[in-house]
Amino acid sequence: MVNGTILIADDDRRIVKIITHSLEQEGYKVMAAQDGEEAVRLATTLHPDLVIMDIMMPKLDGLEASQKIKAKVDVPIIILSAKDDVVDKIVGFKMGIDDYQTKPFSPAELALRVKAVLRRSKGSQEQKRNKEILEYPHVYIEYATRLVRIWGQEISLTAKEFDMLWLMASHPSQIFSRLQLLEKIWESHYEGDEDTVTVHVRRLRRKIEQDAANPDLIKTVWGVGYKFEAPKE
Repeated sequence: MVNGTILIADDDRRIVKIITHSLEQEGYKVMAAQDGEEAVRLATTLHPDLVIMDIMMPKLDGLEASQKIKAKVDVPIIILSAKDDVVDKIVGFKMGIDDYQTKPFSPAELALRVKAVLRRSKGSQEQKRNKEILEYPHVYIEYATRLVRIWGQEISLTAKEFDMLWLMASHPSQIFSRLQLLEKIWESHYEGDEDTVTVHVRRLRRKIEQDAANPDLIKTVWGVGYKFEAPKE
């Protein structure tokens, strides 16, 4: 019985062989990518259940490749790194990376991490299917009816404004780059200007913020992107 399909992205064939053997012993089907661009292509076309991504790779580094993958498909990613760099970890987790494994590592430990991340991911996906209402202090969003109520006032949003708000509010504190928002809201095949996102964020703020010039809900993370910050009581 196959427990899931895992994509390994690492240009070190020896490491790929070791991980592949370990995961196949646990009942996983394994495929491999030798560089970041191939990893993005395989992840977005073959939709594996999980990606194990090395940071230092040719053509596209692991963090950038992970960002492109996360913008197109909802797949958990475990980062592999030869550096125990706190900054890399923080950046990775803010991008939505699910776990972080430092080299050298025990193949058995990595297999346990894969199992744990897949279990969490499955639970999260079930919650997403069952949860179509987001509630925070002074904020109520209903997906089925596209109802948005802020501070007790019903807000009328366009389709794209609602999709953007729902995406970010579903992942509070997660930072989305303009490219990620462009590809997720306007779909991966859309070839547009990232300024489109800036314009829509500006319009959304005018509708949902008490002070659009000093937003409380949709925050700008300078040089990175935007995030939804859940209001406090």
